[in-house]
Amino acid sequence: MNLQDFLNNNLVNNLTEEVVISPRFVDDKGIVMKFKIKAMTNTDFDELRKVSMEIKKNRKVEFDSRKFNLNMIINHTITPDFKQAESLKKLGVRTPEEYVESVLLAGEVTTLAEKIQDLSGFNKEMGTLVEEAKN
Repeated sequence: MNLQDFLNNNLVNNLTEEVVISPRFVDDKGIVMKFKIKAMTNTDFDELRKVSMEIKKNRKVEFDSRKFNLNMIINHTITPDFKQAESLKKLGVRTPEEYVESVLLAGEVTTLAEKIQDLSGFNKEMGTLVEEAKN
């Protein structure tokens, strides 16, 4: 198989993975529950970046990493569904952002965001990539 064949057989849309983000999430039998996430496409990433930019009063543009991470989690977590109207209503929150912040600890938000970024091709060190390319 050559690189072209590999690319043709490994499309990047619909990449999913089940991940553990915290030992806090266990069922009544003590089994760790996994989150199902999906990778960001190039278009997804560009859109998230755009909505995460804020123009300040002095016309300076700033990137809001909190907004980026929350939107990434909300739009790239399949299970649980942070947009589910029934859950929002049950917790008495108005937005998916409020829901995420009500049910996940700060470290869990960071871990989930990192897992989505990893699946999307970010956070791999170049040394690791070079070693993989050698093999």
